Amino acid sequence: MTFEEMVKLAAERKINGPAASSTAVILKSGTHAIGKKLVEEAAESWMAARFESKEQVALELSQVLYYVAVLMADKDVSLDEVYKKL
Repeated sequence: MTFEEMVKLAAERKINGPAASSTAVILKSGTHAIGKKLVEEAAESWMAARFESKEQVALELSQVLYYVAVLMADKDVSLDEVYKKL
């Protein structure tokens, strides 16, 4: 899955569920809960980079990207808006 696909999926899950999906659940938990998970995954990425394998770093970074996509959906921030800031 690409980041673009992940962003699209998170936006769709915000609108259409399914209610039991992990994305829909975290979106219902709100911005604070999403932000906490993003910070947690960022810290785990840093620690993996310091002490673990390249594979583990990739896994942790993929989780950071997931929570970035979910936070974008939560706040209705488009990929184009983010790309304009790069």
